[in-house]
Amino acid sequence: MIAIIDYGAGNLRNVKHALNLLELESFITNQPDDLSRANGMILPGVGAFGHAMDRLREKGFDQKIVEEVANGKPLLGICLGMQLLFDKSYEHGEHEGLGIIPGEIVRFNTDLKVPHMGWNQLETENHYKNHPMVRGIQDGDYVYFVHSFFAKANNEQDVLFKTDYGQRFTSAVLRDHVVGMQFHPEKSSKVGMQLLKNFGEMVSREHISSN
Repeated sequence: MIAIIDYGAGNLRNVKHALNLLELESFITNQPDDLSRANGMILPGVGAFGHAMDRLREKGFDQKIVEEVANGKPLLGICLGMQLLFDKSYEHGEHEGLGIIPGEIVRFNTDLKVPHMGWNQLETENHYKNHPMVRGIQDGDYVYFVHSFFAKANNEQDVLFKTDYGQRFTSAVLRDHVVGMQFHPEKSSKVGMQLLKNFGEMVSREHISSN
């Protein structure tokens, strides 16, 4: 069972619909304590980093998410939800994040139009070529983006995919059982569905191994 976290800053219904199509059991919750009964968590997000972190703190999700991750529960952050996994963001000032993945969120420095919006390609980093999270994914596969800021991970080993938009940037991260996708898998056709399926399989594996 996967908990989709509702803190007032996420595109929840599309994520829930995608999981339903994959026959992955899930529920939407605005109660932090519900995360304890889930086998995995999804943190969606749209909007500004600072406002989203304020909402997480107000509802008590920030500490609960960190606690559940520390206990080995898989987490997927989507779009802004991925950015919230990092230490800090410089969107409209400086804001502290969840601190699950070391690094920071910065604005694009390119002559291309910002926000980066539309379909773009993935390139898997060599150290994750054979990881179960990339099963069924090929270099050059297209996914759907909408963002003006991106993650700069402190550790290259945390980078799962990179994408080129006037500069190469981190488009997905993976650290143990925590995954972040800057793009929207729920809007990314077969490629996105495959990635959500892979995450669902990670949740199942972690649940079996913990019992």
